[in-house]
Amino acid sequence: MSDHPQQLHLALEAVREPSLTEYLSGPNAEAVAAVSALAVGEGEPFLFLFGVAGTGKTHLLQAACLAAAQQGQQAHFVPLGTPELEPVLLDDLERLDLVAVDDVQAIAGDAAWEDALFDLFNRMRERGRRLLAAASAAPDALPLELPDLRSRLQWGPRYCLHPLTEADCEQLLVESAQRRGMQLNRDQVRYIMNYHARDPASLLDLVERLDGLSLREQRQPTIPLIRQALRE
Repeated sequence: MSDHPQQLHLALEAVREPSLTEYLSGPNAEAVAAVSALAVGEGEPFLFLFGVAGTGKTHLLQAACLAAAQQGQQAHFVPLGTPELEPVLLDDLERLDLVAVDDVQAIAGDAAWEDALFDLFNRMRERGRRLLAAASAAPDALPLELPDLRSRLQWGPRYCLHPLTEADCEQLLVESAQRRGMQLNRDQVRYIMNYHARDPASLLDLVERLDGLSLREQRQPTIPLIRQALRE
């Protein structure tokens, strides 16, 4: 990750380090392939992701930063939806290989933030750096007041992320558990799907809690263990 002096993002990231491998593509395979290429310096230098909550935008941005760092590159994740951040946070980020800017909709209508993001885009482009951005809606649907910023955000490919199907969510559960050495049978998966939120982030958080319980109990998951994880 970046060694930028204002590393406000580090305390805001999830404890689990999201990876591109962990993200189940489902209907979003083209977008994931594009993000994966950008993360390692291939493909398009600028991408814009948008979609409803729960489609994994933040996961992909953080995972791209992690993938870049694993390649020995410098990357920085900027969560614009976090209160009390200031536009100065974007200063000098063009010296990094990759910047991932999340929740662009959060700064729409704020002149100082819009100017700062516009200037960052231009500096990144001039330096040949890579920029990955995400928002709840496409650039032309965001209430941005700076026309030039709206234009910049539409320069690269734009991908709408779609929610996973129920079958995809079940696959995500099974594969995420397997990566942690756990086996979930069909009855256990159905139990989780019936009693827990079905968005990927919530399911991955549950698998993480279940893994902790499984390790403490020194046994594979059972319905009672899953029930305990659901209560935590």
